[in-house]
Amino acid sequence: MHYFLIFVLLFLSELLYFKIANKFNIIDKPNERSSHTRITLRGGGVIFYFGALAYFFFEGLAYPWFMLGLTLITFISFVDDVRPASRGIRLLFHFTALALMFYEWGLFSLSWWTLIVALILCTAIINAYNFMDGINGITGGYSLVVFIALAYINVAMVPFVDSEMIYMVMAAVFVFNYFNFRKKAKCFAGDVGSVSVAFIILFLIGRLIIVTGDFSYIVLLAVYGTDTVLTVIHRLMLHENISLPHRKHLYQIMANELRIPHVVVSVVYMLIQAVIIIGFFVLKEYGYWYLLTILLLLSASYVGFMRRYFKLCGK
Repeated sequence: MHYFLIFVLLFLSELLYFKIANKFNIIDKPNERSSHTRITLRGGGVIFYFGALAYFFFEGLAYPWFMLGLTLITFISFVDDVRPASRGIRLLFHFTALALMFYEWGLFSLSWWTLIVALILCTAIINAYNFMDGINGITGGYSLVVFIALAYINVAMVPFVDSEMIYMVMAAVFVFNYFNFRKKAKCFAGDVGSVSVAFIILFLIGRLIIVTGDFSYIVLLAVYGTDTVLTVIHRLMLHENISLPHRKHLYQIMANELRIPHVVVSVVYMLIQAVIIIGFFVLKEYGYWYLLTILLLLSASYVGFMRRYFKLCGK
């Protein structure tokens, strides 16, 4: 019963945010780099933070350092949605948030170089998740697949976190998908959504890896990771500034140049990641070999797709 109550409260919170966004003109205007053509409310993904906040208060202030870090990174991302913040300020907030999450993980007993590597990798994962937020349904849909997988692992394979946390954030994902996973989205996630949900997922996968000592669980992000890394490498080969916006991700070419509906592209990404995860569960004893095989197959598919369709992007 309490899950239904949480869902209703989150739904009402999202509707309240829409009123605030309308009043203060927090919108996303399409430009030549956009994959949409309509002015749409931005920042609806703040609901992911509210889902985590609901867990924090309903379950006795659990994981306080993580929650403080999530609050900081959500705050600066929302500010950046409303009025772009300087890169230095964003990095300060991101690094502080990650340091708090590392403290929650118990990493400060490790060597300083391990912490530096962890900081770089975690920053890269959060930014990669943010880069992939460009069409209707992809952030909410892909995140839902990952959360379902994490919930299954937590219950059926190895407990690594309080299940209530996963379920309450999943309720927020369902609310967001209701408004975003459609042909004409009511709202976009914004940086506040993509960054906050990435931070939550990173915290959960990090705890899973720490508990099991098994880094092959990174397969849960294989599709996003491959698309992002290979797109960055491709742009570097083209001598482009990778910090500038673009429309050269594989999913963007599918949606913009091939004119495949956004929702269909998002479903394709969801299904591919879901199949990969199911295969991982079946072949868990070969975890690292399975991960390597999947990354090679995804990379080969990416290269084949780009060889055929990248020319449609023009310069």
